[in-house]
Formats: sequence, structure tokens, C-alpha cells
Amino acid sequence: MAAPEPGWEILGIRQLAATDEHAREFTGTLLVHRRGAPEPVETLSVTVKRSVLVELESYLARLLVRSRGLAP
Repeated sequence: MAAPEPGWEILGIRQLAATDEHAREFTGTLLVHRRGAPEPVETLSVTVKRSVLVELESYLARLLVRSRGLAP
């Protein structure tokens, strides 16, 4: 049985900007690093729909409230 891959660590997102005047989609650069790998940070160009950002906002707000003892 093969060992599971260690996965990716999201380090940040840069240059997130609207792609149209209605701001339905945003483009930016995702900064990632494969856990346990010696390679440096990788950058990925991404497009994110507004609905996904709204969902993330809600989820992250709940997560941060539950972990309020931790520093941001």
C-alpha cells in the first residue's frame, strides 16, 4: 500500500482582482508549497467565482470565531 502524499500548503493569494465590471470572477496568483518537498514556493494563476469567495468568507468567519483563542 502506497503512503499518502503529504499534500499542499497554501501560503497566500496575491493580486486578486475583478475580471469584469460586475465582479463575478476574480483572477490572482495562489502561492503554494508541497509539504515535505525541498522545492521552493510555486505560483499558480487562478480564477475564482464570486460565489466561491462568498462561501469562503462565511466558512472562514465561522472557523475564526471558533478558534478565537488563537492569534490571527
